Amino acid sequence: MKYRACKPLLVYAAFAGGITIAIAIAQPLAAQPFPTKPLRIVVPFAPGGASDVIARIVAAKLTDSLGQTVVVDNRPGAGANIGIGLVAKSAADGYTLLVASSAFTVNPTLYANAPYDALRDFQMITCVGSSPNMVAVHAAHPAKSVKELIDLVRAQPGKHNYSSPGAGTTPHLSGEMFRLAFKLDLRHIPYNGAGPQIQSLLGNQVPIGFASVPSFAPQVKAGTLRGLAVTAEKRMSLLPDVPSMGELGYKGMEGDTFQGIFAPSATPKPIIARLHSDIIKAMTTQDMRDRLTAIAMSPVGNTPEEFTAQVKADIARWGKVIREGGIKVD
Repeated sequence: MKYRACKPLLVYAAFAGGITIAIAIAQPLAAQPFPTKPLRIVVPFAPGGASDVIARIVAAKLTDSLGQTVVVDNRPGAGANIGIGLVAKSAADGYTLLVASSAFTVNPTLYANAPYDALRDFQMITCVGSSPNMVAVHAAHPAKSVKELIDLVRAQPGKHNYSSPGAGTTPHLSGEMFRLAFKLDLRHIPYNGAGPQIQSLLGNQVPIGFASVPSFAPQVKAGTLRGLAVTAEKRMSLLPDVPSMGELGYKGMEGDTFQGIFAPSATPKPIIARLHSDIIKAMTTQDMRDRLTAIAMSPVGNTPEEFTAQVKADIARWGKVIREGGIKVD
């Protein structure tokens, strides 16, 4: 009888001991410091662009604050889908991050088979900076304002084209937003990057163009291109003589290119919080803000929740333009 009475206690003691051992093992694992090895920031574009520049700035700052080397890994191709898709499938441990532009929010609608779901596969960390797009014309173009450009295109249907740095880029989508909003007969001419597009504009081959502010700013300042408006609510301090679409009375025409930092969706919240805190601290330094300003990016540095809302709004805005414009890439 004693044996029968004690048996459940022995079983319970063994079970409780197992729990104690499991907790003893789990606690050190949960308390492991981050990071304990080098980190990688994937950039889905070739070196030299805005995403690459920002990734290298952030990598240098995180290397100092985290005490681990942070390397930049450029994975260009397929309109940024290769690099973004790579990070979507990476281990969610905080050691692989993504720095990407607004292509992140455009591609899920633009491509029929984008290799990621922006909201399901990623956690947003922060938007580092953003810059509106701009509509500009050759210096000899007769249009001196947005209104004059609209009136000219309407008066000569079928005779006007506009350029962009590539199909599916946010400048292209801003051009389509413009075309759709004012019901213009305006044909899109895509180029393979801002460089060839600018040469075409300067050569007066396609004298109307949409591009990011960093792309057009040097030529606008030099007077070889005429900036008609930036696609924002307010004008930029970088180009105080170029009005915004908002102040001209054209509401709902906002469209920018952001640069943000992302992590795979299952990355633990404490790691996201640590990365966010270090990135925001870095953004308060004058040298980082100066470097962002130098590439015509307005510093943002929002919370993960705010950035998530920004991403959702961007997906909705550009998705609407893509669908109404019948834009397809693949």
